[in-house]
Amino acid sequence: MQKIMIVEDEPKIAEHLASYMNKYGYASFKVTDFNHVMDDFYKNKPDLVLLDINLPSYDGYYWCRKIRKESLCPVIFISARVGEMDQVRAIENGGDDFITKPFHPEIVMAKIRSQLRRAYGEYAIQTEERVLETKGLKLYPERLELSFKGKVVSLSKKENDIIESLMERYPRIAGREDLLEKLWDDQVYVDENTLNVNITRVRKKFEAIGIKEAIETMRGAGYRLNISWVEEEDK
Repeated sequence: MQKIMIVEDEPKIAEHLASYMNKYGYASFKVTDFNHVMDDFYKNKPDLVLLDINLPSYDGYYWCRKIRKESLCPVIFISARVGEMDQVRAIENGGDDFITKPFHPEIVMAKIRSQLRRAYGEYAIQTEERVLETKGLKLYPERLELSFKGKVVSLSKKENDIIESLMERYPRIAGREDLLEKLWDDQVYVDENTLNVNITRVRKKFEAIGIKEAIETMRGAGYRLNISWVEEEDK
């Protein structure tokens, strides 16, 4: 039975969500200590998180970032905020989807089922840990780690997804639109600069393991992995 963690400080809403989870065959648990959300996360190991933005002490963006350092499990934001920038922030902080209040329970359940299928469906099931390797560069998607010559760096989920696309497409180009589609379900809320910012972060992660100029910008097309480290070794 898949487990849903509900991080909502309005007791009635949290109870309403929990009752629907149980009705449709999911195990649910509600966070009550909003200063130590990660304690519940570690203890219960949820398959998906429903996360409000307006929370005591720390907001949902903060907790989503914390979750992303530990897990790739889907995170769906639920909030009364309806502004486009709130949805952009939710996505940029690691969220997978966004639901506005007031909401219809069936919409919530449909989005939950969709995210669980994407994360744990038949194509996501692996009997062994998946490792992508290109010329000595290794990506561990399930760990959110990138390694090269003994150096290891931790990645955010979106950094991981960008590097995964670059490695899978190499020596072909990873198109900008393809990257946007993979990283963000609803491109309407993503401006052109958002991808640029994430590419810059990925470049810094490559530099952290000793690889400079690892990403080539192909004007008007997208990005390509640059395996210049192989040429340097051959010199």
